[in-house]
Amino acid sequence: MPKDRRSPGPAPRAAPGTGPEGLDEVDRTLVNLLTADGRMPNNALAEAAGIAPSTCLTRVRSLRERGVIRGFHADVDLAALGQPLQALIAIRIGAHSRDEIDRFRTNVPRLPGVLSLFHVSGANDYLLHVSAATPDALREFVLDHLTADPAVSHAETSLIFEHVRGTPDAHHSPKSRTPAS
Repeated sequence: MPKDRRSPGPAPRAAPGTGPEGLDEVDRTLVNLLTADGRMPNNALAEAAGIAPSTCLTRVRSLRERGVIRGFHADVDLAALGQPLQALIAIRIGAHSRDEIDRFRTNVPRLPGVLSLFHVSGANDYLLHVSAATPDALREFVLDHLTADPAVSHAETSLIFEHVRGTPDAHHSPKSRTPAS
């Protein structure tokens, strides 16, 4: 065994949702590597993490079973798909009844062009990330699907000029964060 290879040890078996305390250094390394490149082959992943390929397979399987890794996704160029315009739409719900909120949460993610729906705190109840082919298509989406919805009391659209993804180290390693000065 090369001297820089870590001792594999047993994969942690913490219950789903136990948070970062259920992850050891090897798990965190695997998550960071897969966040940067979800298609990294197992042999390369194992080498980068300093563990055996069989251990790597077991560890990644455990991370998936525990819900730490929920899936692997493609980073798609929306412009290449004819949807070059992106926007965030801040939405306020008028009546905060459970039925209206449940209906809204169920229906909106299924609408054409919806990329993500975020339930947020503050003056707005939701942020909706959408893509559209043209400004006219975006306006029609807002008019047809949001302002026409009886649950929606307010919708404010902000165009996205640029979207830069965070790096794996920035959001997966509490040690890498520094307090704002």
